[in-house]
Amino acid sequence: MPCWSDIMNQVQKIGAQNAPDFLLVECNKYLGQIKKITGRNVIAYYSGWLKNNVSEASIVETDKNAFMNAVYKMERAEGLDIILHTPGGDIAATESIVSYLKSIFGNNIRAIVPQISMSAGTMIAMSCKEIVMGRQSSLGPIDPQINGVACQMVIDEFHRAVKEVSRNPSSLGLWQAIISHYAPTYLTVCEDAIKWSEELAQKWLVDVNPQIDMCNVRNVFINHEHSYSHSRHISKEDCRNAGLNITDLEADQELQDAVLSLHHCYMILCDIIPIVKIVMNQNGKIYIQTKETKK
Repeated sequence: MPCWSDIMNQVQKIGAQNAPDFLLVECNKYLGQIKKITGRNVIAYYSGWLKNNVSEASIVETDKNAFMNAVYKMERAEGLDIILHTPGGDIAATESIVSYLKSIFGNNIRAIVPQISMSAGTMIAMSCKEIVMGRQSSLGPIDPQINGVACQMVIDEFHRAVKEVSRNPSSLGLWQAIISHYAPTYLTVCEDAIKWSEELAQKWLVDVNPQIDMCNVRNVFINHEHSYSHSRHISKEDCRNAGLNITDLEADQELQDAVLSLHHCYMILCDIIPIVKIVMNQNGKIYIQTKETKK
């Protein structure tokens, strides 16, 4: 299987004008090879956020249409492998998409993470019976964010304000200046978002692994005091130590080669055209959203 530089050399030979079509053909080829190796249906769900930094690259409700297109006429008994590359996104959309896929494939769904699947993307992976990761792969914390701020940080800051004002009333003015920026019900919204995220993670994880220790999962993926940052990358081994059912991508060299070649093709494609999102299956059904168009 070709590596990144091999694919780039091919792209340079055929020229920029023909490169997108060439790469899409290559992606379809590698998806077919993955299907042949595993005997399972496969859908690649890729976001271009690392290249194009667009808010639309996150998980949203309209993504369900792309999954509906990909799932159409699949043999359900074969199960499903989802290849994930996403920054995460809306928790309601994530819940809806997971519920939809589980209604079709039950718990016979695996996640494959070639590089990174963060936040709500991690939650999708947690809903799967197995997560295939390589040495380079990462998941991320699932503590909810509002406008880029961790909900738990907001709550912790508020409790800190209460304690400091009780201990030192002269600090009231300083904390008033900070807390006055909170919108009405902001704390309740933050608390509800945390509960929602935790409840979904527990529901999905226990469903696929009844013996899992949720205390370990909370410490690694939900407790902001442990992760410090929502963008923290959680390695394969840390995911395994937390209790997730992790399979080494390196355990199957043929599968690893096909998955990484596919990943390189998608990432190079995002360099060439402004892809926001691409969802594609082994049968060639494809949904592409760019900054200008959807097709």
